[in-house]
Amino acid sequence: MAATGALMAIALFGATAPEGVVWYTGQFYALIYLTAVLKLNYVTVYIILMIALTVGSLFFVFFGWLSDHIGRRNIMTLGFALAVVTYWPVFTWLGTFRDNPVMLAVLVFYLVILVTMVYGPIAAFLVELFPARIRYSSMSMPYHIGNGWFGGGVPFIGTAIAQATGIALGALFYPMAVAAVGVVVSLAYIREPTHKTRISDEVSGGPPSRAGPALS
Repeated sequence: MAATGALMAIALFGATAPEGVVWYTGQFYALIYLTAVLKLNYVTVYIILMIALTVGSLFFVFFGWLSDHIGRRNIMTLGFALAVVTYWPVFTWLGTFRDNPVMLAVLVFYLVILVTMVYGPIAAFLVELFPARIRYSSMSMPYHIGNGWFGGGVPFIGTAIAQATGIALGALFYPMAVAAVGVVVSLAYIREPTHKTRISDEVSGGPPSRAGPALS
């Protein structure tokens, strides 16, 4: 039971919570920032988002495919790390280029790419992380807490921090902090290559061939 709880905590803080904040920041807070903070025209903003999301959506498949070949963790962790180091300059540039729709589309597209890096491999990663006897409940809880609570809290918590600090980009402190935790936890406790797990081994009655977390 303790090992299962530890595994769920690793999945939450090393994968789903940072994935959730990167997702909500790139797709939802970007919308809030462009419309509510920068006060840009709604039609322009939605066209920019439509283009960035439509083109960027192809990379969900790409990073899922890539993770099948080189592993899940490193792609997701790179996405977390890039969020930590680039969110501040990217959102600063959104203000700098507020009158240039092309540059805004490029910047939002980059934010979407980060979303695809962390989200594309996540489903397969969670399936591979847990053995079949505990898989459904064990992956369900960290996934929904990570996305629903941590990710869903980005607009509210970020706005509250910005208002409390008086810093226009203060809303980014929250997703950057959670993403930073994700980098540390994933590198410290998640072993690769989870993508070489053969779930069919469990179906046939043999032990799963899996690269589990470093719980020792």
